[in-house]
Amino acid sequence: MGLAVVGMIAGMALGFAGYFGGFGAFLLVAALGAIGFVVGRFAEGDLELGEFFRSRDDRRDRRR
Repeated sequence: MGLAVVGMIAGMALGFAGYFGGFGAFLLVAALGAIGFVVGRFAEGDLELGEFFRSRDDRRDRRR
């Protein structure tokens, strides 16, 4: 499944949540989607927990 399809499904889920549940439900679905995205990236190995706790100087030095 391509990223465009995943984005479309996420947008539809947010739209349904906003329409049927109001703005609070919209925010809840958006927050849970963001958490799910980060957990998925951890599961795939694209993110490491240490990346969130390093200083900016360490990240710059690592990219060079």
